[in-house]
Amino acid sequence: MNLAALQTFVAIVETGSLVRASERLHVTQSTVTMRLKALESELGQTVLNRQKSGVTLTPAGTKLLNYAQIMIGLWRQAKLEAGLPTGVNMICNFGCTPDLWPIGGKRIFDMIRARNPDIALSVYHGSPDVLDRWMAAGQIDLCLTREPVARKGQSVMALPADDLALYSDRPDTPVRSGSNYIFVDYGEDFRRSHGEEYHDAGTARTTFNSASAALDFLLEVGGSVYLPRSLVASRPDAARLHEISEAPLFELGTYLLMHETARNNWGWIVDGF
Repeated sequence: MNLAALQTFVAIVETGSLVRASERLHVTQSTVTMRLKALESELGQTVLNRQKSGVTLTPAGTKLLNYAQIMIGLWRQAKLEAGLPTGVNMICNFGCTPDLWPIGGKRIFDMIRARNPDIALSVYHGSPDVLDRWMAAGQIDLCLTREPVARKGQSVMALPADDLALYSDRPDTPVRSGSNYIFVDYGEDFRRSHGEEYHDAGTARTTFNSASAALDFLLEVGGSVYLPRSLVASRPDAARLHEISEAPLFELGTYLLMHETARNNWGWIVDGF
């Protein structure tokens, strides 16, 4: 099976169209079409439904996608390890959500470098969904995330939880502050707990899925928002914010997701916590 055809198939799925896939891969649209036809011919199955609004996966395409990502990831890993520079005996691909980098990701990065000077370390930032795909495809060996999805051959290590506290640019901000409240979507568990505490509150006018972005917005515009205490503590420019002590606190989990082979070979990562 042609690796370029698999890469093209994955690019079409991720971008949603043959045109955008050709732009990502820097090839013509006719080349993308030719590769897709060759892939479907070899499989004897249609893997994508082509419509004016974009493409959707067929049942066969859904099954192929996971294997395609894994094969592409393994090939990328093989190329990296086969081309290790002199003095480097292994490579570690570490994934991390952007929000967790300043409050845990950087510490893990520094720990790996300090304990293994002969390791080549690559860092990839992505959303929990993207990290999950990268883990499934073998593109990363471990990741720091708020939303772990452990698949076969992977393990999850729970790290100390983070406190979510209500912060504001004004010390007299009421707990239920109205139109200047900024909502951050930390996932299903937080939405449920937040909804129980604030069942009588309306829908926030401003919503983020990133605590760092919400913090930047709060510092620029003002208002109030639930943020991890560790994130606020890591930002010197957030020192002027006020924690609203009367507001309820929430917990936000942090997890280290690892392939079991990485966990077995690199036990020093686990020992570091």
